[in-house]
Amino acid sequence: MSGNNGHAIPARGEEERLVSSLRQFVRTQGAKFLQDPNVTSIGIGRRSSGPDEGRLAVQFTVGTKVTPEGLAALGTEALPSSVVVDGVEVPTEVIERSYAVHFRTVAETASPARKTRLDPVPPGVSIGNAGRRSAGTLGCVVFDRTDGTPYVLTNWHVLHGPDGRIGDPVVQPGAHDDNRVELNRLGTLVRSHLGVAGDCAVASITDRRFDPAIMDLGVVPEELGEPELGDRVVKSGRTTGVTHGVVRRVDTIVKIDYGGQVGEQAIGCFEIGVDPADPPDDGEVSSGGDSGSAWMFADPGGRPTRVLAGLHFGGETGDNPDEHALACLPASVFEKLEISLSAPAPEALEAVAGYDADFLGVRLEVPELHPKIEDDAVVLDGSTEIRYTHFSLAHSRSRRFALWVAWNVDGGTIKKLNRSGIPFVKDPRLPFDVQVGDELYRGNRLDRGHIARRADLLWGGLPAAKKANRDSFFFTNITPQMDDFNQSAQAGVWGRLEDAVFEDVDVQDLKVSIFGGPVFQDDDRLYRGVRIPREFWKVIVFVEDGRLLARAFLLTQNLDQLEALELDEFRVFQISLSELEERVNLRFPVALRRADDLAVPESAEARRPLSSTADIRWH
Repeated sequence: MSGNNGHAIPARGEEERLVSSLRQFVRTQGAKFLQDPNVTSIGIGRRSSGPDEGRLAVQFTVGTKVTPEGLAALGTEALPSSVVVDGVEVPTEVIERSYAVHFRTVAETASPARKTRLDPVPPGVSIGNAGRRSAGTLGCVVFDRTDGTPYVLTNWHVLHGPDGRIGDPVVQPGAHDDNRVELNRLGTLVRSHLGVAGDCAVASITDRRFDPAIMDLGVVPEELGEPELGDRVVKSGRTTGVTHGVVRRVDTIVKIDYGGQVGEQAIGCFEIGVDPADPPDDGEVSSGGDSGSAWMFADPGGRPTRVLAGLHFGGETGDNPDEHALACLPASVFEKLEISLSAPAPEALEAVAGYDADFLGVRLEVPELHPKIEDDAVVLDGSTEIRYTHFSLAHSRSRRFALWVAWNVDGGTIKKLNRSGIPFVKDPRLPFDVQVGDELYRGNRLDRGHIARRADLLWGGLPAAKKANRDSFFFTNITPQMDDFNQSAQAGVWGRLEDAVFEDVDVQDLKVSIFGGPVFQDDDRLYRGVRIPREFWKVIVFVEDGRLLARAFLLTQNLDQLEALELDEFRVFQISLSELEERVNLRFPVALRRADDLAVPESAEARRPLSSTADIRWH
């Protein structure tokens, strides 16, 4: 077909093939052009003027557009008037334009509601790093691809920046809008990326509820889309509110100076111009503070769909009259950050990671088995470590209970889930004859006691918490305990050790790692063919003021009388880690042994049992 200017316009199928070839050209050759200090971006668009107006073109933007005679003074070279791609000559266009990220604060037009503390918090509102006096926009709610943990998505330069780090506190609203950072804490920075894949970051949601519907758009993103030239899009940002745009350049690589040691970075993106059918009242399609907004595809009437088009991160500099916005490609962002728009179902979660040795920032491996018990451990997939959701264990063939259990507790993301309808079951991955089941617990006072507390494991994303809830009921995590002991009858010391550390210690990031299990002795009472442990141990590990600390505890349980047990026969003691290692034939990692710096009396006569959690010596 032919356009009004008489130049041939490719048929639709031919144009799609040409766009595909041009994308490959930009991806492979774009970085070379960006090495020119005057070139600010390269992308695919349509010529805006001249005899080839409307034709597909490779568009270059430059900081300063000069005559050929002025190129040398800028230290730059002439750009080609056309490029040949797969045998097709494609015109180029050079436009004077520079870019900046959109987290800087400028004159405001948005509703104050976007800049106040909200609970539940919706996308489209102010968010920022607690340590920086700036603000961007919360783009949308996303979920960890592995465990379903909910996060908020925005930009690297909003939550991280040149001076930030993973783990920084995140606030809503951003500190520029409200400097009461302790009151406004939302979570912490979990992951971030700055590069060709995008300018993106996610933060946890620990101190607030969330509403996934984008403010003033009323839609929840459900799918990822890929922008094409001419697509209509709409976003909801902290500063300019709801604005409408049209995709005018795709497969673009833009060069932006992020300052500090980060400096200039090349970011893959697409460019959005003002939608002439629905222009903003003040002419601004985006402005400072809109960074992180979610651009949604719009239908022909301009109404938002549920398809995510991109993640806004920048636009023109203040003195440029050409109004436009830049957005990262969603597929690249989601792949790099390992996130999804929907939480995975519990049964669809990826392989269970088990106990996390790096959970506290210091690597703490699981205990080593003494050679004399190593051959007694059940082996699964070539390892004696058997993994579940948020915990791992080693299991004894002869005693049919766990040798040790190791688990992590994230106190900031604990979920409250009931146990209704979850049965105690044997782990189908292990031989049933090495596991003690319900046959031991019928018709007596023995309880099925969790080694790794069920409540400790219910953290992270809701799907992972639900899976951990079910995993905690495998008999491999259960030992027989007298009913009154297991139900915390005597002041609840043993059952409240984990709670006590959070109550009495300033635990860094509310994270604790715990090791525990039974003490096996040759004279343990034989009951229904099972030797029942009468002692249990636990080691609680945490970081306080940058120091790794470990505290060991022993519970002694008299099981001479299964029908009548005096409650004062229960005893909980603090002991040293070295003493515990001898009792349980385990070897703990060096870092853990060094963290046990509490002196305890060596003689049994000098030991005093803990009468309440107030007696615990954490320091």
